[in-house]
Amino acid sequence: MNTHTDVPVRMTNLLTVESSVAPHAVARLRTARQALSTRPFLARGGPRGERCEGCRLRPTHCMCALRPDLETRAGFCLLMHDAEPLKPSNTGWLIADVVKDTFAYGWSRTEIAPQLQALLNDPQWQPFVVFPGEYAQPPKRVVHALHEGSAPLQPGKRPLFVLLDATWSEARKMFRKSPYLDGFPVLSLHPEQLSRYQLRRSKRDDHFCTSEVAALCLELVGDAPDTRAGQVLESYLGVFTERYLQAKNQLPADAQSPAHQCLRERMGSTS
Repeated sequence: MNTHTDVPVRMTNLLTVESSVAPHAVARLRTARQALSTRPFLARGGPRGERCEGCRLRPTHCMCALRPDLETRAGFCLLMHDAEPLKPSNTGWLIADVVKDTFAYGWSRTEIAPQLQALLNDPQWQPFVVFPGEYAQPPKRVVHALHEGSAPLQPGKRPLFVLLDATWSEARKMFRKSPYLDGFPVLSLHPEQLSRYQLRRSKRDDHFCTSEVAALCLELVGDAPDTRAGQVLESYLGVFTERYLQAKNQLPADAQSPAHQCLRERMGSTS
């Protein structure tokens, strides 16, 4: 984990409200990152006022009661750039909401956390670094499916998707400067749909937010629980985006919106 305490951040008067849900890996990383800062982080452009500790939304728009927390064969390892755990719009948080086996670590170019090294070496997992294949060397590292290519998913192993959670320019730097990932296959996704993420738009429509990438990875596993989890995560992102923007624009949350209805259907609930 990055241990610098002099990272420049701007002041904010945001207060947090306790949540009934237990903190997951990303929430714990955020707490650790906050402890390293001499000044609190200012979220730009988002809703002002109090935020729920469990979902980062205004208490009036809280969605903690909607957290799915599903069992999957796949797991996720989030390597998060320095400020990402502090951003209320970060969607790696949503992956940890939905997928029980989600791990989160702060990225550093000079060291690897012992817990991260142990996870990557754990024999139950087979790591796949999720990144565009054109940046991988040598090219033979690149796979486009879990059961094909030079490094297919081995029988009895669980896929561990390693996601670089950062802006696009930061992620490219992380990919180049993380030698401990060089021995793992690079899973290169070629989705047909364009990103619908509205909170922090990339300059390119084919750059997906972190939770969209995770949903696509879950679909590749092929197991029914993982496919369902991918669909739930996609809908969960839709609800989060809607409530975040409603809070920002001082509009009430609409629990009967199409986004909420889609999430209920994919969760198998009609209430």
